[in-house]
Amino acid sequence: MESMSPPPQVADSIEPPSPPTERLAHFPHRLQGVLFQPIGDEGRAELVERRLVDAITRGHVRAGERLPSENDLAKSLGVAPVTVREALLALRGRGLVVTRRGRNGGSFVADHADPLSFAREAVHRSSRLALRDLGAHYAAITGACVRYAARRADPSEAQRVRRRMTGLEALDGESHRRLLDDIQIELVALSQSARLTREQMKLQAEMSPYMRLVAYTAEDRGRQAAHLSAVIDAVEAADADAAGARTESMVAETIEALIQLQLQPKTD
Repeated sequence: MESMSPPPQVADSIEPPSPPTERLAHFPHRLQGVLFQPIGDEGRAELVERRLVDAITRGHVRAGERLPSENDLAKSLGVAPVTVREALLALRGRGLVVTRRGRNGGSFVADHADPLSFAREAVHRSSRLALRDLGAHYAAITGACVRYAARRADPSEAQRVRRRMTGLEALDGESHRRLLDDIQIELVALSQSARLTREQMKLQAEMSPYMRLVAYTAEDRGRQAAHLSAVIDAVEAADADAAGARTESMVAETIEALIQLQLQPKTD
């Protein structure tokens, strides 16, 4: 089978971690913001197109949601408005974006742009080797991050991250995954490494649709939450080995579930 192409990279500018008392004070959803960081001198329409495709296929801009205006996108991405216009034209040609006229018009993500469908298609295009490599990369970086967090974080910081887990059971699949993504990044931020946190944000954006894809049921979602809760326990207890091992177990379970999904007949 054809190997899954690596996803487009997001810019890696992020503020250095704040002091511990401030770092956990407020945690908005971070993945969408990082997708619209400046492109800089490489500001070609193709790169803008890839950045927007990345946001849509990973679900960070939802079906039916209005995109920022051309001028706002141009300012955020650091390119000319005409470059954004060209990229949006290409996205309309691919059926990912629709344009509506009038007072409440603009560019909107197409209603059929389902990130789970994109993820499912990517799994079926991938080889087992590519999926295992994806898991190995994620486990290596995330495992190292939580080990550092266990060594460096104050227990009270881990406790504050844990409080974000409250109410998970009541969320739908998409909201559940988004919150787990944020919690994972918050946990990695306790490593006190800006570089590792930036890398985790990129990896989380790549891995998130696949993790949601294999969380078919409330039981599946509960198991994913239980893994992350156990990592928080280990970080709070300053048990670096347990934090890393539980992360690796979570990733291995996800990759095996993806491989099982790959073996199922593809349906249209």
